[in-house]
Amino acid sequence: MLRQGEIYQINLDPTIGSEMTKQRPCVILSADDIGILPLKVVAPITDYKKHYDNVPWMVSLEPNKINNLSKPSVIDLFQLRSLSDQRMIRRIGSLTKSELARAIEAVKLVFGIY
Repeated sequence: MLRQGEIYQINLDPTIGSEMTKQRPCVILSADDIGILPLKVVAPITDYKKHYDNVPWMVSLEPNKINNLSKPSVIDLFQLRSLSDQRMIRRIGSLTKSELARAIEAVKLVFGIY
């Protein structure tokens, strides 16, 4: 069962325009007990860049044994997508409770919920 806060390698192709492409890690953000379709709301994870420190919808992640990321990264909460479970390739790791809470707060900013 796919759970909120888990990080999966996901196939994001095909995409259009400025959407993030290819296979990449994404975090599941949708609540475990919501929805009847085999879909999850996810946010892509990308390489950290210094200028992301000033972007409120980018949540920084340091690699560790929980998330199993190989390098400093960020969750891009502006690029939320609802995706089929069939796009999930393999589980990589998960967020800590603190990281998940920061991601949810960033989603609230994206939607103007203060």
